[in-house]
Amino acid sequence: MTPAAATPVTRRRRAAWAVPLMVIGILLAVVAGLAIGTNPISPVRVLAGLFGDDPEARTVVIGNRMPRVVLAIVIGAALGLAGHLMQSLTRNPLADPGLLGIQAGASAAVVSAIAFFGITNPGGYAWFALVGAAAGALVGYGLAAVGRGSASPVRLILAGTAISGALYSYVSGVLIVQPFTFSAFRFWEIGSLTTRDLSVTGGVLWFVVPGILLALALAAPLNGLALGHETAIALGVRTVRTQVLALVAVVLLTGGATAAVGPVAFIGLAVPHLSRALVGPDHRKGLPMSILAGILMLQLADVVGRVIAWPQEIGAGIVAAVVGAPVLVYLVRTGKVGRL
Repeated sequence: MTPAAATPVTRRRRAAWAVPLMVIGILLAVVAGLAIGTNPISPVRVLAGLFGDDPEARTVVIGNRMPRVVLAIVIGAALGLAGHLMQSLTRNPLADPGLLGIQAGASAAVVSAIAFFGITNPGGYAWFALVGAAAGALVGYGLAAVGRGSASPVRLILAGTAISGALYSYVSGVLIVQPFTFSAFRFWEIGSLTTRDLSVTGGVLWFVVPGILLALALAAPLNGLALGHETAIALGVRTVRTQVLALVAVVLLTGGATAAVGPVAFIGLAVPHLSRALVGPDHRKGLPMSILAGILMLQLADVVGRVIAWPQEIGAGIVAAVVGAPVLVYLVRTGKVGRL
């Protein structure tokens, strides 16, 4: 039975076991993230480092790995939720947070910061990335809204694709003209959680927390939009206001996440499908589930990246695409992709 054909009772039963299983999966992934690394330690020593009196384990767990795990939780929640909002806004099951030019804007801003201002550390160009993400979204939405009618889903997709193409061409041009910029830019571009401390997470929270709260507050209006523009208006939904606020939430979530760790692909695309497959199309349940699924997927991607090339690491952004693709293919092949 597909999600589209599932009865309310079936969806409630599925959600009843999906939420606790998702939480258990996150807890296990967090323990793995604290235990696995260049200096692996056992889960028992992880607990000793967290709650006991093992100074070596405490240094490894809290000093070295905890900031990375916390950052993965924040970024995974932001990207999963942003992807759900983008697919709802555009009515496109292939949409992700980069569709409106948000990630392309961030990339263009970062490469400009490196090439023209000599900024080479994540803390330095994080603000450039955030401003670039906001600018990309504003230009994309502005182009979609030009002319008669509102910014329809089709217009949003076309405008975002055009903006992304232009900005990525600019990025490629700068990297070709100034090859020295590539070495610094590529470390950010692969979507890595390494070398980020709690100060980075603290900075991201100023954008991610408001974005999460705003997104959750829009669950009911988004349910109305899912019924179609005219039906939503008949139900009293302020469609333009809802679109703009949802776009603001996407910018806050994606801009903050991208500024901190770079563009992480595929999580924003795959997570909403998994969420709808588990709890159905209701945004009041789907948005929180996308938060949990995003956390789990990014945390697992980070752990897998440490294991498959040990003692070296592969960026979580690369692993997320490799691991997430089979998940999406499975959902599509088995008919478990929930309707928008």
